[in-house]
Amino acid sequence: MPGTNPVESTFIVRGELGEPHLPHLVQLPARGVGSDDVGRTAAMLEGLFVDVQPFGWRLVDRPGQDHRRATSALVTDLNVLADVIGGEDQPGDTLKIQLRGPLAMASSLYLHHGERALSDAGARRDLADSLASGAAGHVADVLRTSGRRELTVVVEEPGLSDILRGTVPTASGYRTLRSVPRHEVAQAWRTLADALRAAGAAHVVIAPAARAEDLPAVFDAASSAGADGTCLPLASLDRAGWERAAETIEAGRQLWLGTLDPARESPGVVASVRSILTPWRQLGLAEASLGALTLLPAAGLEGTAPDDARRLLLALTRTADALNQVRAEA
Repeated sequence: MPGTNPVESTFIVRGELGEPHLPHLVQLPARGVGSDDVGRTAAMLEGLFVDVQPFGWRLVDRPGQDHRRATSALVTDLNVLADVIGGEDQPGDTLKIQLRGPLAMASSLYLHHGERALSDAGARRDLADSLASGAAGHVADVLRTSGRRELTVVVEEPGLSDILRGTVPTASGYRTLRSVPRHEVAQAWRTLADALRAAGAAHVVIAPAARAEDLPAVFDAASSAGADGTCLPLASLDRAGWERAAETIEAGRQLWLGTLDPARESPGVVASVRSILTPWRQLGLAEASLGALTLLPAAGLEGTAPDDARRLLLALTRTADALNQVRAEA
């Protein structure tokens, strides 16, 4: 979300995404160090700590100022959410949180000697275990503090295609790191998903940023990990991608679609609905199965003004409401 005021952002989210939609715990990157995607998730790690260097976030032996700032921002946002929910007459039971996945964190965090954690199989394993344990503790905190009963966790894996293809650059930039085996990706996701569910998460959705040609591997890994669904930008789905998405839906899992780009003017509800229903019907998917679909913005809203963020969320819920009407009439 845009800005630096968690109260304002939480009211926007709660106001626009109340029942039957899915509100989320806000994240405000504009606040600086510790409120970015990597810092937010690093604050959840169990037994591992981070600080900021000119080249990025680095794993360190003990918590310092940067780690404490990340932890403080996370606690503040959660406490604000609890306060806002406490003043609502009908707060609903659902909530969504998000975090960076184990592969993205390994690519974004650096070891003591200055190379990415992604370069070391042992470091990747330790980081995945730390994230699973720490994220489970975070889920427990969210459930206890918010009082919600149905929590969805979205695990974001930006840059996954480069990780799978071995095209992530080294710290020096002169070469690239070896690709991570697909079975290791699935196992890391499985470890995390199992820990999140054990802590009380109702749904775990994998959100990989992958090229269209890598989507079959992504769907396979998410399925092997036991994820409840996969989240992808609508623009990334070609015919083959939609076919794999259809298999996911027919297998009883969820499909999350990033449908509205905050950097572009909204195409309107009719056009947004058509962009989804056209491939849906071409694949022979029943309109009654639209309940497996969740819509979200195609990118974060941090670059927008608060009023523009509100308008985009409103356009999103209107599109969802229209699809719900189609489903009800099927």
